[in-house]
Amino acid sequence: MAQVLFIKRADLVKSTVLNGNIDSDKFLPFVEIAQEIHIQNYLGTKLYDKLINDIRNSTLTGNYETLVDEYVQPMLIYWAATEYLPHAAYTIANGGAYKHSAEGSTTMDKEEIDYLIEKYRKIAQYYTQRFIDYICFRNNLFPEYNQNTNDDVYPDKNAYRPSWNL
Repeated sequence: MAQVLFIKRADLVKSTVLNGNIDSDKFLPFVEIAQEIHIQNYLGTKLYDKLINDIRNSTLTGNYETLVDEYVQPMLIYWAATEYLPHAAYTIANGGAYKHSAEGSTTMDKEEIDYLIEKYRKIAQYYTQRFIDYICFRNNLFPEYNQNTNDDVYPDKNAYRPSWNL
């Protein structure tokens, strides 16, 4: 069964510096990673699973549709960009690992990439805080948000974490 994503390719390209001619196979895995790591972390397992099932079954409506369209999608766009950017210049293939550069351009150095990543992280944290504020005030509309048990992921209510550079 295909992975259900909360955003489409066009959402990411339209809202970030990612160019429209980027191969989807290169960045879609990072959308999946961002969705699994960051989005599930803030939604919690039960609400995350409900939204996935509603999208898969084309039954996403009402408050849940608003939640996805206005809160979850912006979070995912910027968390996905944060995850993708450190890997954007690289390809690993049968012949080895390669770093790409376009003709007539210069590649960004690590400090520039780190700066861009940090900018996207701050945007992602902003949209995450908007989500947290929205859902905490209206959690009665989303009962799954508080129904996690045992080994489920419980919703994180802290959008701002210091970034670690190792």
